[in-house]
Amino acid sequence: MTAPLLGVNIDHVATLRQVRRARYPDLAEAVAAVEKGGADFITAHLREDRRHIQDADVPVIMGASKTWLNLEIAAVPAMAELACGWRPRSVCLVPERREELTTEGGLDVRGGGAALAAVIKDLQSAGIAVSAFVDADAAQIDAAKDAGVNAIELHTGAYAEAQDEAGADHEYQLIAAAAEHAHAAGLTVNIGHGLTLGNVGRFRALEFLVEYNIGHSIVCDAMRGGLADAVARMRAAMGL
Repeated sequence: MTAPLLGVNIDHVATLRQVRRARYPDLAEAVAAVEKGGADFITAHLREDRRHIQDADVPVIMGASKTWLNLEIAAVPAMAELACGWRPRSVCLVPERREELTTEGGLDVRGGGAALAAVIKDLQSAGIAVSAFVDADAAQIDAAKDAGVNAIELHTGAYAEAQDEAGADHEYQLIAAAAEHAHAAGLTVNIGHGLTLGNVGRFRALEFLVEYNIGHSIVCDAMRGGLADAVARMRAAMGL
């Protein structure tokens, strides 16, 4: 099987900058560091509230990257229009609530209807591969396939936040079953949210996973040894 890809989310590098509205940390330097450490691509979430990544950051990231950008956006026409102008290699459609600290749960693809399908079509017409960030729910996965996405990203937050081993195992089994369902349906299957050095290794058993999107824990781990080393340690935890 082909080895999975590690996408490093640099949102929280921008969070540090935005706390003081400073010019640092520099996102171009962050991109270079994580790619030096072995990141296969860069992920960044341009939120509607612009709490971390800013519009001006997107072309900077794309220009600095020697790999590619996976841009996370809300599934709304205004954000899709911006993405179509930049044309990153891929876009992941995610749910957003202004008051949330981070993304809470997966996108309601079933409830998205024609409006969501139109956003997906517009992005794909611009040559952008589209994934949907969804919970481990077969109905949502089937709806994502029907809506025309190229891939799904399964939300691993409940697994990462489990309070004990039994809870983690339960959540892992749900994700594994959903991943098998999506893979059987012909979808590319990615995972992300809350993954750390301590909990990521379990997913090595799912050999058909294509992308892992991991950010917050890598940025936190970088405080101990730098972004490049933090990425290299994450790759080792993934068995790469």
